[in-house]
Amino acid sequence: MIRRPAALSDTERTIADKLATGFGVLGELDGEPAAALIVALDGDTATITRVAVHPDHQHRGIASALVLCATDLLAARGTRTLGLGVRTEFPGLGRWWRRHGFAWVGEQPPLELLQRSLPVLVEAPTADAMRDLGERLAALLTSGDVIIATGDLGAGKTTLTQGIGTGLGVLGPVISPTFVLSRVHRSVAGGPALVHVDAYRLGSFDELEDLDLEASLADAVTLIEWGGGIAEGLADDRLEIDIRRGLDPEDETRLVFLSGIGPRWAGRQLEELR
Repeated sequence: MIRRPAALSDTERTIADKLATGFGVLGELDGEPAAALIVALDGDTATITRVAVHPDHQHRGIASALVLCATDLLAARGTRTLGLGVRTEFPGLGRWWRRHGFAWVGEQPPLELLQRSLPVLVEAPTADAMRDLGERLAALLTSGDVIIATGDLGAGKTTLTQGIGTGLGVLGPVISPTFVLSRVHRSVAGGPALVHVDAYRLGSFDELEDLDLEASLADAVTLIEWGGGIAEGLADDRLEIDIRRGLDPEDETRLVFLSGIGPRWAGRQLEELR
């Protein structure tokens, strides 16, 4: 027997009750509501209780944008984990959530329970603060670590990498390898080398593989700028760093979202960087 989805029983009152103990994200197109998401809060854990996209606006990336907005808001709040339940008769929906970083943690029929860790948000008000963040991050790094750094041009990816290089004690100068694609900086402190890659001109993982990064992957810290959507295949365990500017063009503050993917980053060591 197929059970009636709980969402079909929602009323204005039940939705208001959910919002009273959490928050919602509303997506609009041309001033009209197109999608909505509701999150319940419980300490440092959050749960997505409702996601809905108007049928006329599905398959346009709106749901992904809502999830990204919600995770950003939760990271700013200091929430550590985000979960949800997916009805087992919709396996495609479960695959969609897995592509957004969620993993299976159990079952509660008729639901499959999924969960993901949320990014740690660190503010860097100046370039020096960004280098300091990189230097402190280096203390958590070890041979075999892979870092994928994303952000707009001038966001501070190379500045962060300079701090990591300082923390690892590597030979410099650490500059963006835009035209040579990759540089290897040997350590003078007995630690791992830093392999610094610029994937801006690369269009696929196959092109990244042509750099033969696997040869040094186990013995070095590998950092790929502009690696989002390309470099994830290098390692199941990786650190993803997304650097963004604030909304005020006069403010140089950068918002740095650090997401540890895989068992290597399952602990809360990134919290030390707040």
